[in-house]
Amino acid sequence: MNKKMLNYVVKSKKVFVGLEDSKRTWKICVRSEKREIHTTSMEAKYSTLLSYLRNKFPDCEIIVIYEAGFKGFDLCEKLEADGIKCVVTPPSKVTQEKCSKVKTDKIDARRLATVLEIGDYKSCDVPDRERREDRQVNRHLVQIQKELTREKNRIRKFFDFHGYAEFFKPGDWKEKDYQYARTTELPDTLSTLRDLYFDLVDKLKEMRKTLHKKVMEIAKKDRYKRMVEIISSVSGVGKLTAIRLVLEWGDHLGTRFRSGAALACFSGLTQSEYSTGETVRKGRITRVGRGFIRAWLIQCSWISLRKDPVMLESFDRITKNTGSKKKAIVAIARKMVVRMWTCVNKNELYTVGLVQTYTK
Repeated sequence: MNKKMLNYVVKSKKVFVGLEDSKRTWKICVRSEKREIHTTSMEAKYSTLLSYLRNKFPDCEIIVIYEAGFKGFDLCEKLEADGIKCVVTPPSKVTQEKCSKVKTDKIDARRLATVLEIGDYKSCDVPDRERREDRQVNRHLVQIQKELTREKNRIRKFFDFHGYAEFFKPGDWKEKDYQYARTTELPDTLSTLRDLYFDLVDKLKEMRKTLHKKVMEIAKKDRYKRMVEIISSVSGVGKLTAIRLVLEWGDHLGTRFRSGAALACFSGLTQSEYSTGETVRKGRITRVGRGFIRAWLIQCSWISLRKDPVMLESFDRITKNTGSKKKAIVAIARKMVVRMWTCVNKNELYTVGLVQTYTK
């Protein structure tokens, strides 16, 4: 489309921009008035994008959409600051044809522009910079715990491989086993490797301790304090888990999710279903979202059985009906999430055995 025609079509109108984000280049597709008016590729620099939008589409209402990815929400924040509306959408929620067998950045940009124009998209909750930074501390704590577990497993395999397993009991090691492994007499070469393994373990433990302390400091901030108090009042949930959930779910839980069931669905605790006609197929939980959140909830659910008679009664009933404790504990985790949402929405502390919730 030539420049004169382009100016005629988009002058003083809404312009929908699909942006496919990558490390070095951005693919752009622009639509307006139900037609594709421009496509281009540019260097992945914000200044270049801003100049393009302002020079190419002056006096237009510009809306940009891109998929949440490795660059986070910084681009959205910059566009909003410059007066350009921006939508960040989850990659898994972008609709496309079932028969589509070709995927390129150009096609993705065109699809994003199309779904933006017709309104067939779902937007991410874009956390402000403070919560993004606080959340990163928590996520780094998750990573450090994974690294610590991985390093401990390496130590066990190290002793197994070199024939020292007979000095330890079969199964998972306790802390006393690791202490014994530190002092076990080994040949010089293996002793050097063993010491390096444990030096790294000690370093990771120190990092975990520092991050744990920082997360607990974050829990005392005014913006999180009340929600942490409410969520930690639910049986089985401690303050550490409460602040971690707040950082992941947001401190506007009651308004972000329309119901406790919606929050449970967001957490991946809703049963999957693929039914058509007279055929009904129900499967395992959807497992959408982050797995470590479900791990925290499952762990808290086991603890709640010792403290909340209502949860224990539900667990026993579901176990009897399904014959599976695993299914029962997942159901308890879902029930716990619904109760968390209910308490936050009502701004009330949880009362054992008395809170009534909606589970539809």
